[in-house]
Parts: sequence; structure tokens; C-alpha cells
Amino acid sequence: MKATKILTTMTMILGSIYGFAQDVHFSQMEMSPLNLNPALAGANAPMTGIVNYRTQWNSVATPFNTIAASYDARFNEGQFQKKGIIAGGINFYNDNAGDNRVSTTNVSVNLAYHLIMDNSHTLGLGIYGAYGQRAINANNGKWASQYDGTSYNSTIVPGETFNSSTFSYMDAGAGLLYTYRKGEGYMTQNNDQVINAGLAFYHVNAPSYGFIENSNEQLHMRISAFANGVISLSNSHGALVPGVYFNSQKSAREILYGMSYRYTISEGSKMTGRNKPTHLYFGLFNRWGDAVIPRFMFEWYTLTVGFAYDVNISKLTDASGARGGMEFSLKYTMETGGVSKAKIR
Repeated sequence: MKATKILTTMTMILGSIYGFAQDVHFSQMEMSPLNLNPALAGANAPMTGIVNYRTQWNSVATPFNTIAASYDARFNEGQFQKKGIIAGGINFYNDNAGDNRVSTTNVSVNLAYHLIMDNSHTLGLGIYGAYGQRAINANNGKWASQYDGTSYNSTIVPGETFNSSTFSYMDAGAGLLYTYRKGEGYMTQNNDQVINAGLAFYHVNAPSYGFIENSNEQLHMRISAFANGVISLSNSHGALVPGVYFNSQKSAREILYGMSYRYTISEGSKMTGRNKPTHLYFGLFNRWGDAVIPRFMFEWYTLTVGFAYDVNISKLTDASGARGGMEFSLKYTMETGGVSKAKIR
């Protein structure tokens, strides 16, 4: 058991350096929209601000910690008789992995246009450009060359050579988004019928991404596809909120799918706006071959707080004890004219 845990820890740490690069990911993907599809800027609200925090593998190694934040807004929200929505956004994340504290920081600027086809349908295109930086603290590393056949031996000189402990890169990508919204969109009437579906391509320029001398490591293109929605249940206080998310990056595949149930605690005041709509979300998702994820969200008018926990079910279970990671999110959405529109959860 001890040897298994040591080998697992070393594999995870070394994989973050030698293995091909993979993007950060969240169990509440819709709460990190610009990491999901750049066309989501301005898609569902005039202005949205989100903060995310995720920590994982505390039971196996030094925790992997990720923080992210995004802000997006529409530029022509107050314009009448417009044929489309012009929006922009900024997205930030910082990820720290393992004992080496392999740090990845990325800041992107997004631009999106959503063509208004009719009262229910929009088609959006989004692009982004980003600046990234990667750093490592090699002094704290545990290397495969320091495994003596029985256990990790810190007295063995690893002999690892790095060009630099830090480097930067430029990044770019694009995405398409389709949105369908039926009805007046008033949550107070529980008549939301919403579908979002998108396809995006990240890192289309495949920037260089390696610390090791003579390394050909690249940040490979990531393909992101998703569909989610809100389906209100008539004559009730409930709504179904399904979602499926797919990511592919070189040989890595991630499929996340599941459903939440939204319960309306308070519908809010339809005329005065004195009482604010309040909702609870209970969900269960599955990341194929990796984790079962219970999720919880509380929404009060324009403010949403979310929590998710990964229950690990992969081959790492013996080392992790099924403890994968926890995730928190905080979201603020500005609504047009104070009326709460249907939003994806």
C-alpha cells in the first residue's frame, strides 16, 4: 500500500512536467464559461462575474490547487432594434501542481458576436487571445531517478536539467455557440426552456510548453463540446437542468455528464420586485472513468454560490481513498431591467 501510494504520487508529479500538457478542468464547467467556450461571453446575461477555487488529491500528494476568475459583458445592451449582441470578456486562471509547484498562469481576452435570428434563437462566434506563463520549483521535486527499487531516496542526485524555471507563451482559439430560449424568460413563472450547445477549439497555435532541454512538448489543441439546458416542469416548483461536456486534448478524453434539479423556494415579486427569486440546485454528475460528483447550488436573484465534490472511482482509489477534490464557485449576474432571466446551471 505504501509503495503504491509512493508510485502514484511520483507518477502524478512527473506527469505534470514530462507528460503532454493538459488544461485545467472544473466539475462545475458551466461556472467557468470562458474555459468552456469563448463564445459564451455575453451569451446569457448583460454582465457576468465568476470566481472559482478547486483543490484535489490532498489524500495522495501535495494538493493540486486551481483558482480562476472571469468577467464578460455586452457592449450594445441598451441598443434597440439590434441585429446582434457584441460582447467581450477577460478570463484568468492559475494552477499549482504537486511538490514542484508547477505553476501555470493564463490571462485571455475574449470577443464574441451573437447573431439574433429571431426571438428564440441566437448563433454566436467567439475568439480569444491569451498570454500564459509557466514556472517550476525543481528543488522540491521527487524524480523517477530517485526511486531505488524499493522506495523514494532523497539522497540520490536526480540529474535533471532545465532550460529555465519559467517561460511564457502566446495562445489563441475560437468557438461557436447556439442558444435557444423559449417563453418570456421570467423565472417567477417557472416557464424556462433553454438550450445552449457549443463547439470550441483552444490552443490552435500549439505553443511550446516544455521545461526540459531539447523537449518538443507543446500545448496541444483542445476540442471542447457541450450541451446544457433548463427544462421547467409545468405546474410545479421544479426544473430539470441537464448537461453533457466533452473535452479532447491529444490522447486525453474527458466526458462529464449529469443533471441537477432546481427547486424554486421563492418566485419573487412579479410587479414590485420587492421579493427576490430564490432557488436551490441539487445535482449528480459523473466524469467517465474518474469520479462521481454530487453538486449543490444556492441562487438568490443575481448571486449564485456553488459547491461540488469529486468522489474518486478510478484506479487511483486505493491511494486516494475515493477522495478526489472539492470545488467552490461564486457568480454574480446583472439582469436587464432587474428582471431575472433563465440561466444555465
